[in-house]
Amino acid sequence: MSTLPTDSVDEVRAVDLPGHGDNPHGNVSICDMADALVAQYGTAVYVGYSFGARVALHIATRHPEKVTGLVMVSGSPGIADPNERHARAQADDQLADHIESVAVPTFIDEWLANPLFIGLNTATAMRTDRLRNTTKGLADSLRHAGTGRQESLWDYLSSVYCPTLLVTGEQDAKFCDIATKMSGLLPNCRWVSVADAGHTVHLEQPTQFVHLLTSWLKSTYVV
Repeated sequence: MSTLPTDSVDEVRAVDLPGHGDNPHGNVSICDMADALVAQYGTAVYVGYSFGARVALHIATRHPEKVTGLVMVSGSPGIADPNERHARAQADDQLADHIESVAVPTFIDEWLANPLFIGLNTATAMRTDRLRNTTKGLADSLRHAGTGRQESLWDYLSSVYCPTLLVTGEQDAKFCDIATKMSGLLPNCRWVSVADAGHTVHLEQPTQFVHLLTSWLKSTYVV
């Protein structure tokens, strides 16, 4: 996840979310993550991919006065149906148990074999960087901030008035469908589906993604 301070959108601050990278303490709720990020980074354009996109959307709904722009890459407002959300929470708990049983290297290989990441190759999969994660951090993150644990934000989208950019890969049917629905609810939204890309659109088509992001920033803000 990244933040771009409004006084200089050329400045990017990359953040290791709780349970990931050099921030191994994953026993933090997604709401508490949002509050902590705002307390540390203040007013900014908040940019997030997947899990980071969910956190960024929580920031926009909980602290709208601090969000001058929102970029969600392959993101979701969560699961609207309570029964489905409960089932996902159970699945997240089971996956957390599995991570603890096999440890990070094996889990990372299993994770990257998921069809969701079929567009990645050896270089773009960034396996070495993913190995910075800890077993406990990833497991705790799933248990405290997985999709099954977060409140659905679908009903809050109409109140997110900041400029919003949604980015998906056109081969990622599930998240393109989510973005279609989100773009119809967000008041100030642009949605772009990137060709020849799946869920990890920013890694599969990095040049196109950076151009898209910078073009949106330039058209939305004085830079």
